[in-house]
Amino acid sequence: MAADSPFPLAPVAPSERLSSLDLLRGAALLGIALVNIIFSGLPLAAGYNPNVAGGATGPNLLAFFLQYVLFDGKMRGTFSIMFGAGSYYMIQRGLTQGNAVQAIATHYRRTLWLMLFGVVHAFLIWHGDILYPYALLGLLLFPLHSAKPRQLLLAAGVFVLIMTGFDIARGFDLQKTHRLYLEARQAEAARKPLTEEQTKAKKAWEELRKDFQPTPEDLKNEAARYNGSYANLVEKRAAVVKDWHSRPFYFLDLDILPMMLIGTAFAQLGLLAAAHPRAFYWKMLAWGYGFGLPVGAISFWLAWRQSFDPLSTVFTFCTYQPARVATTLGHIALVLLLCQSGALAGLQHRLAAVGRMAFSNYILHSLAYGFVFYGYGLNLYNRLERYQLYFVVLALWIISLILSPLWLARYQFGPLEWAWRSLTYWQRQPLRLAPAETSGE
Repeated sequence: MAADSPFPLAPVAPSERLSSLDLLRGAALLGIALVNIIFSGLPLAAGYNPNVAGGATGPNLLAFFLQYVLFDGKMRGTFSIMFGAGSYYMIQRGLTQGNAVQAIATHYRRTLWLMLFGVVHAFLIWHGDILYPYALLGLLLFPLHSAKPRQLLLAAGVFVLIMTGFDIARGFDLQKTHRLYLEARQAEAARKPLTEEQTKAKKAWEELRKDFQPTPEDLKNEAARYNGSYANLVEKRAAVVKDWHSRPFYFLDLDILPMMLIGTAFAQLGLLAAAHPRAFYWKMLAWGYGFGLPVGAISFWLAWRQSFDPLSTVFTFCTYQPARVATTLGHIALVLLLCQSGALAGLQHRLAAVGRMAFSNYILHSLAYGFVFYGYGLNLYNRLERYQLYFVVLALWIISLILSPLWLARYQFGPLEWAWRSLTYWQRQPLRLAPAETSGE
C-alpha cells in the first residue's frame, strides 16, 4: 500500500463528476417519490392491497399496476446501486492519490454522519427514512471492495434467492397462523380452552391483520398518528422508529445490500460510466425488461384475480425480488443509453442537477409529505385517491427540476450536500462557485 500523501482529500470537483452517475441518481430520486407518496398519503396496508384505501378501480387500479411493475423497489434499487458505486469511487479515488488511511477514515466518517442524519430524519421529519439503513450497510462496504465483480454479483444473487425463499416460507407461516386463528375462534365459540399454539396464533394474527387487512377502527387509529400536532406526530412516530432502529438488521437491509454489492461490482467494471458499447446496454435493457416486466405484470394480474386477498397474494408476490432486480437493471440501462445518445439534453441537465443535490431533494420531499398530509399542514392524509397522489409527485418533480439547476448555477453543492461534505472532510467546504465558473454557466 502506498504511503499516505501529505495532501488532504477533498470532495470531487463538479468538473470531475461522472455525469452518468448524477443522471442515474436524479432519475432514481424522482422515481422514489412515486413510491414514498403512497406510504405518506395512504395507510401502510394500501401499499400492497389497493382495496384498503385509495381506490382499486379505473385510474387507481392503473396507478397501482404501474407502481408495482415499474417503480416499487426499483427506484430504491437504483439508488442503492448508486450508493454502493459512490462509496467505491470515493475510496478508490483516495487510494489512487496515495491517501489510503485518509480515504478509509473519510469513508467511515461520511457513513457515520449519514447515520446521524438518518436518525434525525426518521424521528423528526418522516418515518420512511432510508438513510439509516444505508449507513448501517455502508459500514460493511469497504472490506467488500476487495472482492472481485463476479464474487459480488454471485453474493447479490444468493441474497435475492434467500429473500425469495423467505417470502415463500412467510406465506406458508401466514396460512398456518390463520388456520390456527380460525381454530381458536371456533374453540372460543364452543367454550373450549385454547391450546398454547392457538393462543399464540390468535395474538399473532390479530397483529398481522393490521398490516394487510385493517378494519375501519385500525385505519382510524392509524390516521390518528398524523392528524394531530407536530409534537403529537413526533411522539407517536418515535415508537415505530425506535422499534425499527433497535433491531440489528431488519428485512429492508437484505433488500438494499445486494443492490449495493451490484453497484460496487458495476463500478469496478466501469459499467455505470456509460462507456461500454451501446450494444451492451441494449442487451442489458432487453434482459432486464424481458424478465422483470412480464413477471411483474403477471404477478399483478394474478393478485387482481385473487381480489388482492393477502393469504393468496403472499405467494403471488413472491416473485417480487427477482423481478425488481431485473427491472432495476433495465431502468439503469435505459438511462445510460439516454446518456450516450445525448438526446433530451435539457432534461438530462436538470436530472443530473437533481442527482447532484439528491440528499437535499430527498429531505425537501420528506418535508413536503409532512406539509401536505399531516395535521400540522394541509392534513390530506387518506383523503386523496391513489391517482391523485401523483399530482403531488408531479409538483415535487417540477420544483426539484427547476430549483436544482438554479441552485447549482451559483453553488458547488446542495445545502445538505455541503454540510455533509464539510463534516465528512472535517473542514468547511467552499459553497459558492468562483466568479469564472458562475459566469460560464
